[in-house]
Amino acid sequence: MISRRIIRTKAMHTLYAFYSSSEKSISNTEKELFFSIQKAYDLYHLLLALGIEVKKYAAERIESNRNKLRPTEDDLNPNLRFVNNAIIKKLEENVHFNEYLTDNKLSWINSEDMIQQLYRFMVETDLYIEYMASEEDSFEQDKKFMDKFFTRILLNFEDLFSELEETSVYWNDDVDFIVSIISRTVKKFKAESSEHMRLLPLFKDDEDREFAQELIRKVLINHKEYNTIIKDNLKNWDIDRIAFLDIIIMEMAVTEFLEFTAVPTKVTLNEYIELSKRYSTSRSSTFINGILDKILKDLKKNDRVKKAGRGLIGE
Repeated sequence: MISRRIIRTKAMHTLYAFYSSSEKSISNTEKELFFSIQKAYDLYHLLLALGIEVKKYAAERIESNRNKLRPTEDDLNPNLRFVNNAIIKKLEENVHFNEYLTDNKLSWINSEDMIQQLYRFMVETDLYIEYMASEEDSFEQDKKFMDKFFTRILLNFEDLFSELEETSVYWNDDVDFIVSIISRTVKKFKAESSEHMRLLPLFKDDEDREFAQELIRKVLINHKEYNTIIKDNLKNWDIDRIAFLDIIIMEMAVTEFLEFTAVPTKVTLNEYIELSKRYSTSRSSTFINGILDKILKDLKKNDRVKKAGRGLIGE
C-alpha cells in the first residue's frame, strides 16, 4: 500500500527531526520512521470507516423522521440507496478491517459533530443528488459513488483536515495519498467479495519494507561521507547558506545512487526533485537538480555507481 514516494517522504521528515534533535539514536530513528508509516496505515482504515459512520448517521436521521408526530410521505418512504450502499455493507462485514479498527482502537467516537457536518456537506453535492436520483440501482453504481465520496466529496470537506490535524501530527500530509489508495481498495470490491476479503497490505512486499529501513540507516551511517560529496560539488555555494532540508534531500539521493543497486538513477533524481518541489523552497528543485546531476556524473566517472538488475547494468 505504502509507495516508495511515501517512504521517501516519511524518511525525509524523520531525518529532519533526527538532525534537529539532541537525540542521536539510529535505532530510535528507525522506530520513528516505521511508526509514522504505521500511522498512515491507521489513516487508511480510519477514512474507510468514515463512510460507515456517515451512513449510520443517515440511517438515524431516517428513523427519526419516520417517528415524527406528523411524518411526510418522504419521511415514511425515504430513499434508502445510500444507507443500503453495497460497498459500505461490505466494509461493515469485513472481518480483517474490523479487527484492525478494534486492535488499534481506531474510531470516530469523539467526532459526532464533524460526521454530521460531513453528511450535510455530502447531501448538497451534485454527486450525491445524482446518485440518489439515478434509475440504475446496482453494485457498480454503489461502487462508483463511494469512489467519488472519498476522492471528491471527502477531499473537498475542509473540516476533515482540521479534525485530523488535532488528532495526529502525522496525518494531514498523507490524506491525498491515502485517498488514492482507498480508491483502489473500493474498486477491488466485487459483488461476490466475502467478509474475509483482504484489504491492501501495509507494504507491497518485503523489498519495500527493507527499502525503508535501509534508506534511513544508510543515510545516517554514511552522513559525513555523503555530506562531503555534496560539499565538493557546491561550487560558489556556501553549504551553511543552503536550506537544511535541501541538504537532507541530496544526502538521501546520493545514498540511493551508491547503495541501492536496483533503483535506477533516473528514478532517484525524479523522486527527490519532486520532494523538493513539495516541501522545500521555490528555487530548491532547480538547484538540487543541478547539484545532483553534477554529483552523479562525478560518481559515474569514478565508477562508484553500481546498478544491477534487468535493464540497469551500465545505466
